[in-house]
Amino acid sequence: MSLAGNSSQSTPLVLDENRLFASDPVQRAIARRLYAQVTQLPIVSPHGHTDPSWFAGNAPFANAAELLLVPDHYVFRMLYSQGISLDALGIPHADGSRAKVDPREAWRLLAKNFHLFRGTPSSMWLNHVFHEVFGLRVKLDAGTADHYFDHITDALQTSAFLPRALFERFNIEVIATTESPLNALEHHATIRDSGWSGRVITAYRPDPVIDPEHEQFPSALQYFGELTGEDVHTWEGYLRAHRQRRAFFASMGATSTDHGHPDCTTADLPVDEARKLFGKIVRGQFTPAEAATFRGQMLTEMAAMSLDDGLVMQLHPGSFRNHNQRLFETFGRDKGADIPVRTEYVHALKPLLDRFGNEPNFRLILFTLDESTYARELGPLAGHYPCLLLGPAWWFHDAPEGMWRFREQTLSTAGFYNTVGFNDDTRAFLSIPARHDVARRIDCAFLAKLVAEHRLDEDEAAAVAVDLAYRLPKQAYKL
Repeated sequence: MSLAGNSSQSTPLVLDENRLFASDPVQRAIARRLYAQVTQLPIVSPHGHTDPSWFAGNAPFANAAELLLVPDHYVFRMLYSQGISLDALGIPHADGSRAKVDPREAWRLLAKNFHLFRGTPSSMWLNHVFHEVFGLRVKLDAGTADHYFDHITDALQTSAFLPRALFERFNIEVIATTESPLNALEHHATIRDSGWSGRVITAYRPDPVIDPEHEQFPSALQYFGELTGEDVHTWEGYLRAHRQRRAFFASMGATSTDHGHPDCTTADLPVDEARKLFGKIVRGQFTPAEAATFRGQMLTEMAAMSLDDGLVMQLHPGSFRNHNQRLFETFGRDKGADIPVRTEYVHALKPLLDRFGNEPNFRLILFTLDESTYARELGPLAGHYPCLLLGPAWWFHDAPEGMWRFREQTLSTAGFYNTVGFNDDTRAFLSIPARHDVARRIDCAFLAKLVAEHRLDEDEAAAVAVDLAYRLPKQAYKL
């Protein structure tokens, strides 16, 4: 199998060593020196959605489409936006079934339409994967589709491309997956008991048993009780069940929790009122406003538990999930139809911060899909409260421009050291090195500008670059 595959009629695939650095020669030279000090650092991936079964079973990935197209909603949402059906791409339905599609034909669709990704982060990530991971040297298009499919699929059947081998090749020091409280974490147990040195940990994501408007909430709550042996239809039993599962997750390596709420409303109700509200929730007799208050109360309860058990709390608000109802009914969650919405933090977080904002042993990492809040709300909040840290530019904003805006708008109030470095937050395993490389390049470019403007000495910039790439995520997530 050739690793370089070429064709006289194909366009060369080249990764320029100066990509994402300034065109100004002074800044570019500084950025290159800074980047040289971080490019070989291990990858710390403290929050993401890779499948732990990959690392537990260490089985070969099936083919190019199953690995690089089917799990990546960044990719197939763009194709869908141009009228290509998810069935034609082989995306599974909510019930686990899928249309009978030849993976090669799905890949050909991607290749034929790869021009749609020009200038997008997906193009940058995928080309990095093609070039650096698979050694391809021609661009993906309709004419090279079969060459790509065969080359990648053949490579995936070799020992060098097994999940654990790639984990080690990518120099990943630790990666966190994200699981529901209902998950038995059997794959994490298999990894732990296998003797393999790769560090794969979990994170506690309780949304299905916290959000009354989640479509799985009634059945999830029932199973939550069966799993823990607690009467989860009482307020006290429900909270005990959370504490029990959090302890189990911590025993399996978890250092964090994650909460994907529609907004960041928090509440701090007296116990009697919380108990009464919970009674409405379990009976299914609640209004949308009461559902929001309950979610807000549970954020405060989770904060209280974090103060006790030390798990770092993450809040990812501001997404209108499953906006495309017809798509949701057929294909289920996480199919590229989530849309950012405006998010308010200052008033919404105050009940939680009134209780825990000054606690030195509590840590809350905030994310946003509403960039208008960077300078107005998030930077000033994190620049004051000891418990708050800012997560990096997230999801729709993890493009180079979004990463730059994040630094530009939060530096003056939060500095660098009230942020947590970078996390890739991805299901696309092979894109992880590409995503971290982009983040490191943008941070080095940003720091180079400060050095060139004499706002920072280069030795200081070098220390910051290393901290952002490696030390701060380990510190923030207690890794």
